This record gives sequence, structure tokens and C-alpha cells, in this order.
Amino acid sequence: MNRRKDVELFESIRREYQFGVGTIKGVAQKFGVHRRMVREALADAVPKQRRRTERARPKLEPAVSFIDEILESDLKAPRKQRHTAHRIYNRLCAEKPDVKVAEATVRAYVRKRKLQIGLIHRETFVPQSYSWGQEGQVDWYEMVAELGGERQKVQIFCLRSMASAGAFHHAYPHASQQAFLEAHELAFRYFGGVFRVLRYDNLKSAVQRILRGSQREETARFVAFRSHWGYEAEFCNPARGNEKGGVEGEGGFFRRNHLTPVPVVRDYAHLNEVLRAASAEDERRVVGERSVNVGAAMALEREHLLPAAKEGFDLAAVRFPTVNTSGCVRVLTNLYSVPLAAGTEVEAKIHATYVEVWRQGQCVARHERCFERQQKVLDLNHYLEALERKPGALAGATALEQWRAQGKWPASYDRYWEVLQQRQGKQAGTRAMIAILQEGQKHGAGRLREAIEKALELGCSDQAVVAYLLSEEKLEKKKAEAIEIEGLAAYERPQPSMAAYDRLLRNAPVEVIQ
Repeated sequence: MNRRKDVELFESIRREYQFGVGTIKGVAQKFGVHRRMVREALADAVPKQRRRTERARPKLEPAVSFIDEILESDLKAPRKQRHTAHRIYNRLCAEKPDVKVAEATVRAYVRKRKLQIGLIHRETFVPQSYSWGQEGQVDWYEMVAELGGERQKVQIFCLRSMASAGAFHHAYPHASQQAFLEAHELAFRYFGGVFRVLRYDNLKSAVQRILRGSQREETARFVAFRSHWGYEAEFCNPARGNEKGGVEGEGGFFRRNHLTPVPVVRDYAHLNEVLRAASAEDERRVVGERSVNVGAAMALEREHLLPAAKEGFDLAAVRFPTVNTSGCVRVLTNLYSVPLAAGTEVEAKIHATYVEVWRQGQCVARHERCFERQQKVLDLNHYLEALERKPGALAGATALEQWRAQGKWPASYDRYWEVLQQRQGKQAGTRAMIAILQEGQKHGAGRLREAIEKALELGCSDQAVVAYLLSEEKLEKKKAEAIEIEGLAAYERPQPSMAAYDRLLRNAPVEVIQ
């Protein structure tokens, strides 16, 4: 009972004793309380503060240090990747199976400790009902992942169905407009159709300016994209995340249950495989008061979604830069190398994760997109023609240093280059190495590396040897036709005999030649 209810009960007891039953036993029976409480109420209208004694925790005590250690580590973890009480209980069961304690006990202790150390977080959402295929909610959320041995901040696109509770998650290095639009198309493919309404906050990829009320000045590309796929867009009021509480809660749930602790992956492709597997796992759970699991609900909703467009939207942003004297084009704030002469005007297509450079309907260069500022992204293959005329520039080339940092120039290349220089001289040996790299462009980096390492193993230091090893598999080698064993009998011949010659020798007269 809270304090107010205690005071109201005491007042009722006093009135009943004074104007009603008139006996302590009768009042106690009427209100269902002990006679001690009736006497206490008659003595004083204000209830006394009751002492609360700490109860022993024999089953929880062995787990306290483990739980405290997790909560202390959460103080240093990203705010949105901290443990829930349920997650702590699951880890406790898995890592300390000898500790037998109820989840409710763990929840109560975790809540108390979170209040004490300042980790408690509360948020209220207003429940609403949605029809099949009517509304989806879109948002970006951040997470931290260990990509290739390095911790990085990752942007996750999330589109959640409000009727089925199914959700699509996809990771990108940067929440660019190209990534935003591309993720929509991947989500439509995942759900099997398009929602009639998608609800957003006021993200820059879609909203250029917030006007009065619910009006927005949307970006031209977003309007074209929305028109192409045939859905309506609605935007939340500024700083009112509760207006799209479904996707807000989905991001938090997914991060706590599938991205805690920090995931360790090779690259973004591997991370997205992990996200897709986690989404498939979530399809087996039943959300809220729904009667079927998420996967079954998504199958039912698929029949009510709008059909997808026959062709995808052209997602790339287009620029028309000119090649500078360093053999690069400036795209947004960064420079990307191209194998074209200075002064050539090209078409640059900016995608979510890569940049393509086109010339006369042909893609002449493709680079991984750089999201930093004022950087040079160079490919050594684009400079080989120029290095043919200036072989001395290879040793200090920035493109070569970038290849070394990216692992595209293994130590075997340096060893073979050194062997060529020792045999042919510095300039001629470098030219031979450049010619080998040019030949390797036709066969791929993997094949070139195998050929150079095989040449080193054989002790051969000649450009022609590497060229032969590169094309060895493609050379036509005539194979002898198979002949049946029985057919060989036609070639059998008797062994020669010298008997007739011996007879001639016996009959011939003997002459002595002087």
C-alpha cells in the first residue's frame, strides 16, 4: 500500500468504530484487517512508518558479483548497446550454470542496481492498431562493430512493419542518401512488396526544410523515388520519436538482443549476413498480444502489400568532373584515380558504397567510396601507362603505398622486382615489372600473384616466364586419341629371322683379300 491509501484506511476504521459497529473485533472483520491495526488507527490517525528489514538472498548472492561486473562494464559501453535484465539472466544461465536463481529475482536486483548507478531508462509508447500492409516505419540507428580487427561506428537502416512486427536491418558505413534509397529497395524485396505509408523522422536524405505544421519541403530525389515506388510518406514532429515508436523500439530490441556484446565480423558483407540471420531468428518470436509469430504474420501481410515496381530506381547521384593533371577526378570532396588523360570530362556515378567513373558508355574506373574529406583514393593500375614512360616514379608512387596498406602489393612482388633489377638493371628491371603488372590486368590480381610466386619458386627472373605462367592454363595442348587395346593387334609383326642369311654365308666361297 502507498501512504495515501494507508491514511484513507485509518480514516474509514475510525469512522466505523465511532459511528458504525463500535467494536474492535467487528471493525477488524468488516475491513479484513488485524485487530492490532484497528487499535493503531484508533490511537493515531497518521500511520506509523514501517521498518523494512533486509531479507537474506541465499540463491542470488553467488550471482551478485557477476551481475555487478556486467553493469559496471555497461557504464563504458555504447548507450544503446547495454545489457537488459533478460540478457543478463541468459548470460548467467550460459556462463554460470551452477547458479540456480529465478529470472524475476535477477530482474528485481538489476533494476535496483541500475537505479543506483544511473543506468535506468524509461520510455512510454502509446499502443495503436494497424491494418495489414498499411504502415511501415523507417529509421537509422547506430551501433559499434569490430570490422577487420578495428572498432568502427556503423549506421543501421531499419524498416519495420507495424502490423506484422517484421523488420529489415541493413548496415552501411555512412547514412548517405544513396544508402537510404538503396536500403528501401532491399527492404521492399525482403517484405515482398511496398507499404502504403512509410513514416519517417526529419532526416536530411528526405527532408530539405521543415515548414509549418506537418508540411515538409522534400528533396527532389526522394520525391522521385517515392513516386517511382508508389507509396505515401509521413513525417514526425521534430524531437518526437514516440510518433514512430515501433521502429524506435525495434532498433533498441535488436541492438540489445543481437548486437550485444559488440559483434566481431570481417567486413560489411559479413555483418549484413549476421543481421539477416538475426532477423530470421526474430521471425520465430511472437510479439505482444499477436496470435501468430512474426514470420507467419509477414506471410499474411505479403498479400496486402502494394506490388513492387517492375524496374528499380536509378539510385546513383551523378556528377560531371574533369580529370586533373594527377590523373584524378574530384567527386564530392575526394579525389579518385582514372586511367584517362588530363582534361577529359567524365561522368561520375555515386552509389551507397562505391563510386564509378564512366566515359562514352563504358565504366573506366570503380572505387570503394570514401566518407572522409579531402582524401585521395588511387589505383596503381591507372598509372601503369604513365609509369612506362617514367619508371623511376614507381618506387615513391602514392598509389603503390596505398596498395601496400590495402594488401594488394604482397612481399613477393617486391622480391621479384628486386630480382629483375639485379639481372636487368634498375630502370630496365622496373620497366619489366610494370609490363608484368600490365599483363596481370588481363588475368586478375589472384592469378598474377600465383604466377610471380611460382616464378620465384622456379628461380626464373624473366618477364616472359611470368607471361607464360599467366596464360599457361589457356594454352591449347593436343591430347593423344585413345585407342582400344584390341585394335593394336593390327600392328603386330613377326620377329625378323636371320636363318636365310646364315645359309648364304655357309655356301659362299672364302676369298682372301690381299
